[in-house]
Amino acid sequence: MKALITGASNGMGRDFAIKLSKDGYDLVIVARNEDKLKSLKDELNTKVEIEVMDLSIKENSFKLYEKYKGQIDLLINNAGYGDCGLFIKTDIDKELNMIDLNVNAYHILTKLFLKDFVSKNSGTILNVASSAAFEPGPLMATYYATKSYVYNLSMAIYEELRREKSNVHISILCPGPVQTGFNDRANVSFAVKPLTSDYVTEYTLKKLKKHKLIIIPGFKMKLGVFMNRLAPRKLVLKFIYNIQKRKTNSKN
Repeated sequence: MKALITGASNGMGRDFAIKLSKDGYDLVIVARNEDKLKSLKDELNTKVEIEVMDLSIKENSFKLYEKYKGQIDLLINNAGYGDCGLFIKTDIDKELNMIDLNVNAYHILTKLFLKDFVSKNSGTILNVASSAAFEPGPLMATYYATKSYVYNLSMAIYEELRREKSNVHISILCPGPVQTGFNDRANVSFAVKPLTSDYVTEYTLKKLKKHKLIIIPGFKMKLGVFMNRLAPRKLVLKFIYNIQKRKTNSKN
């Protein structure tokens, strides 16, 4: 079995690689930081191939697929980042780069590898979204929107596969705060205690084996998602705004 993991140099991507290698998977690990990928490779016991590339560049996603088409059994789309601030003040170039990575790279890799999986009637895709996928996110508007895209795209694909009675599976990871490097790049501090990356990835892989569609680690986050569905939209907007405001205040 062979897995391809994007954003593998840090956080959940790194922990996914460690756990899958222990399970016997050969790996393709993808990130921009060559030194971190080499260091990770040295820790793993299975065959590991390193791809140093920036997936916010559209052509790189196509190159990655062309190199590994027909070889992958599990695709984990994990690369991504966020940003925080008033929409009129956040940097548009950073936001467009975020969309390229958080949306376009996911879309391209999901579509191309899914075609391979469907043709052989086996394979699994894990798209890493966020609890942000379930709601609008004032003060993190673009990030929340990217995760909503990933969530809704993956949900639609699930139903198409189900209708075709396919043996191909797709899952969506929707965690709340996780202790990774995300908050530094997004320029925020978590307003609540985050889960550890080790716990989230261990929990996710257990659910992935059972072909769970939506994976939400942690009871509090499950409860929060459930309550969000019942609450009026304007109330949710006020609540999320206050959460993001506390994040930026604690960072400053």
